[in-house]
Amino acid sequence: MSAVYETLFRKLLYPAYESGLRRRRTLAWLDEYEQAQWLPPERIEALQWERLQRLLAHCYREVPYYRRRWRELGVTPEDIRSREDYARLPLLTKADIRANFEDLKAASLRGGLLFKATGGSTGEPLRFGYTRESNDRRTAVMWRGYGWAGSRMGRRTLHLWGGGVGHPSRAHQWKDHLYNAAFARQVLNSFQMTEANLGDYVAAMDRYRPEIIVAYVSPLVCLAQWMLQTGRRPAFRAQGIIAAAEPLHEFQRALLEQAFGCPVWNTYGCREFMLVASECERRTGLHVNIDHLLVEFVRPGSTSAHAAAGEAGEVVVTDLFNYGMPFIRYANGDMATPAETPCGCGRGLPTLARVEGRVLDAIRTPDGHILPGEFFPYMLKEVVGVQRFQLVQRRLDRLDLAIVRGPGFDDAALAFIRTEVARVLGDSVMLECRFVDDIPLTASGKLRVTVSELDRPADAAGTPP
Repeated sequence: MSAVYETLFRKLLYPAYESGLRRRRTLAWLDEYEQAQWLPPERIEALQWERLQRLLAHCYREVPYYRRRWRELGVTPEDIRSREDYARLPLLTKADIRANFEDLKAASLRGGLLFKATGGSTGEPLRFGYTRESNDRRTAVMWRGYGWAGSRMGRRTLHLWGGGVGHPSRAHQWKDHLYNAAFARQVLNSFQMTEANLGDYVAAMDRYRPEIIVAYVSPLVCLAQWMLQTGRRPAFRAQGIIAAAEPLHEFQRALLEQAFGCPVWNTYGCREFMLVASECERRTGLHVNIDHLLVEFVRPGSTSAHAAAGEAGEVVVTDLFNYGMPFIRYANGDMATPAETPCGCGRGLPTLARVEGRVLDAIRTPDGHILPGEFFPYMLKEVVGVQRFQLVQRRLDRLDLAIVRGPGFDDAALAFIRTEVARVLGDSVMLECRFVDDIPLTASGKLRVTVSELDRPADAAGTPP
C-alpha cells in the first residue's frame, strides 16, 4: 500500500500541490539538478562559473553593501576573471551581516524577501533573507541528495528531530499534522527524550514502520546504544537512515547500522543554505552541490588560500541563486576536509572526506533526560537580543548559560528561556543565567555552544577511535 501511495504522491499529489496550488518550480529545478549531476566535472565547474559571474554583476548593480565594499577595494565584477581573483574578495561574516543587514538586500527584490533565523550552532543566531526561487531550488537540491539515500517524495519517513518551541495554536498543530500525513511523514520530538522513555521512542517507530529515518545524530545514537544494551530489536526494517545536524563519526555509523540493521548516510548542511553536501550510494564521501553553491575550503588564518585535498579548511559558501540577499564568500564557522580522490559513482560533483565542526555535547539530568545540544541553539534563535551564548554543564543538576545581550533583550526574553528549559527538562536541573560582555573562543577559533564537562557514560560501541 505504501508503494502505491508513494507513486500517487510523487506523480499526482505533489505536482498538483507544488506546481498547481503553490505555483512553485521545485520539480523543474529538481529535474535540472538531476541531469546536471552527471555532467563531467569541468562542465559543472563551467556552469558554476557562469552562474557566479551573473550573481556578481547583479550584486554590484543592486546590493549597496557589495558595491561599496568592492569600490573601496577598487574591484568591479569585470576584474574577477578567475577563481583566484574571486578568492581575493573579502569574506562575509555574521558580524558583517548584522551590521549591514539592510544594505545586503537587493534594491529591486527587498519587498518580496522571505526570512529565517539560524539556530546559532556557532553561538551567534542570525536572521537572513532569501528569495522564493532560491528556497525552491534548495528544496530541489535536498530531494536530490536525500534521494541518493533512497528517500523519495511520499516514501514513509520518520524524523527524529527537534520539536517547536513556545505554544503553537491548535490550528497550527492541525496544519502540521495534515502536512506530515500528506508527505507520509511522522516527527518524533528528540528534545523530550529521557533515559526512562527510550523504549517509547522505539515503540513509536515500530508502530509507524518507516522506510526511511531522518535524524539528529546524538539522539539516534542514544537510542541505538539502549537497543543494543537491552537486546531490543526494531519490529521494522528501514531501507536507510539519513544522519543530519551533527557530524557523523564512523563508530556512530557502525553502531546505528548494528542496531537498526540498515545502511546510514551522512549529510552536511546549514540553515543559511540547507543541504550543502551528502553521500551517494557508495557512501565514500559527501558530494558537494557545486551546481547550486560555490563552496571553498580556506586555510585557517587566511582569507584566500584554499586548503589542499586531504587538508581541513574553513567552509566558505556562496549561494548562486539567492539574488534577494546574496551571501558572497560567507564563512559559516565550520571546518571540513575535501576528499583526495573522486567518487567512483560517475557524478561530476566533488566530495568531502569529512566535516570537522559543529559537534554539540548532549546534556544529561538527574531524572534521566538526554537532551541533544542542538536544543539550545534551536530554542535561543527565537529569543530577540541574544547575540552570543554558551551553555555549560559541570554538574548533573545544574546548567550555566552565559548570554551576550543585545538590543531587545528584556525580562520577558529571560522568562521565555527559563520556561522553555523547564518545559523540556522539568525541575531536576537548575538553570543559572549570567550576562557577559564576550565569550572566549577555543584554541581552534570556534565557539563551543553546548559543553558538557560530565564524565561520559560508556556506550555499546566502546571508545571512539
